[in-house]
Amino acid sequence: MKLLEELKWRGLVSHTTDESQLANILESPSINFYCGFDPTAPSLHHGNLVQIILMRHLQLKGHKPYLVIGGATGLIGDPKQSGERIMRAKDKITIWVDNLTQQIKRFFDFKGQNGAVIINNLDWTKDITVIDFLRDIGKFFRVGNMISKETVAKRLNSLDGISYTEFSYQVLQAWDYLYLYQKYNIVLQTGGQDQWGNLTAGLDLIRKHQGKQVSVLTTPIITKADGSKFGKSEGGQVLWLNPSMLSPYLFYQFWLNTSDNDVEKLIKIFTFLSPDEIIEILKQHKLHPEQRLAQKTLAKTVTTFVHGSKGLEQALTTSNFFFGKIKDINNLEHKNIEKTLDKTSFYQVLYSLKNLEPTIVKIGDNIVDVFVKTALSQSKSDARRSIKNGGLYLNHIKISDENYILTKNDFYYNKYAILRKGKKNTVGIQIDK
Repeated sequence: MKLLEELKWRGLVSHTTDESQLANILESPSINFYCGFDPTAPSLHHGNLVQIILMRHLQLKGHKPYLVIGGATGLIGDPKQSGERIMRAKDKITIWVDNLTQQIKRFFDFKGQNGAVIINNLDWTKDITVIDFLRDIGKFFRVGNMISKETVAKRLNSLDGISYTEFSYQVLQAWDYLYLYQKYNIVLQTGGQDQWGNLTAGLDLIRKHQGKQVSVLTTPIITKADGSKFGKSEGGQVLWLNPSMLSPYLFYQFWLNTSDNDVEKLIKIFTFLSPDEIIEILKQHKLHPEQRLAQKTLAKTVTTFVHGSKGLEQALTTSNFFFGKIKDINNLEHKNIEKTLDKTSFYQVLYSLKNLEPTIVKIGDNIVDVFVKTALSQSKSDARRSIKNGGLYLNHIKISDENYILTKNDFYYNKYAILRKGKKNTVGIQIDK
């Protein structure tokens, strides 16, 4: 299977400027290509991950990636369809540029002829004057074409309109492509489907300025089978790639909870498994869906790619703990889970998915009263019946005594404990300090 065919099979191709031309250059021994990453947040997220995976596929086939961090374009802000972006302070953008630079280094090979290169577009924009920019770059743009871009057109027709600052963004991004073409012979730019207007602006600028034809490839906006937007957890959390913003456990659980309707699409897009391997996994999954082979493979593969083998180990250990496979944390060699719980906080791990606050309790409280207080039991009599039937658990250990009193030994890190009713109704309690 040729590279472009495989990328299309995986669902990584939305639009290209000239598919036959692109297919030919991708089959050449090596080309230089780039994608830009603007510092709009302190971390990369799942949308950036799609671009990273596409670029890594190209690098594995011998092509050389240039990773452009938007130290300049991040100061302006790509126009959103929903309204004007918040202008961030320059010093914050500088910090975020460094964050993204350090994050993105994990995903690529930087050695050899096709080793990745990271550059900051502030390097070639910070010293140019407004007059030179307008004379040398701006003269190649026609306002009619600029306002016809989809996002710009929508903003122009909205109540808030669009500022000249954001309107100029496409010129800056187009200039990136021209500069990179001239300096590094970059002939392909990749990006998300929503970037199509900005990407083609760069292509047009190179054609007018240099008389040369280059290429553009966009990835689709990932949606679920029901049409909803992909990329947020049940509690609305963004899929950040920084483990301090979203723990490896929560990251792993997101992929593990993929529906059967979505797993084929996502395992093709977000893993580097070969087509033959994916086809076999999906075949086995359909034969035994209850084993969730596809979801487990997807979760393990993506978590390992983003957080490494140690991150996966953390996620699996934490999962085993929270779902009762590890009952006594105090007798466990559990450095990874201690680190995970300390780093992301028990609060984030246990409550963020359900958007719940921990219930505050005291040492000496009766277990029946505690279950009622958390609303896991509707009444004291309901709690007593559940205990009699073996349905209530404290830290995954079955409660057999309705007169049980909480002690400090029931709390992890002298602070938290887990209550469960049945198999899945789990909440947390916290000691009142």
